[in-house]
Amino acid sequence: MEWEYGYTEDFHFNGHGLYITNEGNFQYGNASLSYYNPDTKTVENEVFYRANGMKLGDVAQSITIRDNIGWVVVNNSHVVFAINLNTAKEVGRITNLTSPRYIHFVSDEKAYVTQLWDNRIFIVNPKKFEVTGYIECPNMTMETGSTEQMVQWGKYVYVNCWSYQNRILKIDTTTDKVVDELEVGIQPTSLKLDCNGKLWTVTDGGYEGSPYGYEAPSLYRIDAESFSIEKVFNFKKGDAPSEVMLNGTGDKLYWINDDIWAMSVDATHLPTRPFLPYNDTIYYGLTIDPVSNDVYIADAIDYQQQGKIYRYSAQGELIDEFYVGIIPGAFGWK
Repeated sequence: MEWEYGYTEDFHFNGHGLYITNEGNFQYGNASLSYYNPDTKTVENEVFYRANGMKLGDVAQSITIRDNIGWVVVNNSHVVFAINLNTAKEVGRITNLTSPRYIHFVSDEKAYVTQLWDNRIFIVNPKKFEVTGYIECPNMTMETGSTEQMVQWGKYVYVNCWSYQNRILKIDTTTDKVVDELEVGIQPTSLKLDCNGKLWTVTDGGYEGSPYGYEAPSLYRIDAESFSIEKVFNFKKGDAPSEVMLNGTGDKLYWINDDIWAMSVDATHLPTRPFLPYNDTIYYGLTIDPVSNDVYIADAIDYQQQGKIYRYSAQGELIDEFYVGIIPGAFGWK
């Protein structure tokens, strides 16, 4: 990606707010960043470009927020940008990454960055914005080396392996080594940690004709302490559950499966009725306001035009809707 610098604007994003990463189209370099103020119901689009006078890059995958810094992972540009959350201005960047997906902070001076086309997780120093080492992931090749989302329980970081994989890895953060792994269904796509110390992941089951197999998807509840499967919730073959999310208190689970679904983390079976019905479009991303528990849904529409965000109350009432960039997919709460 070649970054071209131009004019800049000054932003002053104060208080509670939502950053939205818009993936853009693969190899088009049209990823972008939006900012939404829930109190005023106002949205600013292309805030990275407008604040820095340069494009964000190719495929904005995720954003992680820590200490008033937003870490924006841009997959196909092989970079993680650090931005000031109040101004959206760049304060640093981590480069020389293969195909970064998510960043997780172990401490102020150590973070892990997962990769799509690499059998290693990169270790970085976020203060110096540099790669310091690697975690070798067992039984992976460069072609099937997909590590994704990360959560931490005690000194251990857990990561789901998605593309042509079926495992959750357990990493000891004191040694930066994989110390255990747990087999689940085909292609776990999400990983979250609830208020009870339980890991949640959902598998997509692969696809018809896949060399790795094709099966019905499942939602797994895993005890983080014992690293063992406690409960499996089975979907129908052909379903496509994704984007597992938790509310602010970590006791209610949400996900996309055409409709938007919700259930308590203590539930014993899947719900029979959706939280919000399918709207004949492409629900692509999901987040829950940790303060108000409002539900935000990213609608990719057709993957070509500006996407749309729908904001619903915790009771399922539409509060607001607004347009953002192309293929909105991930969120970060300020």
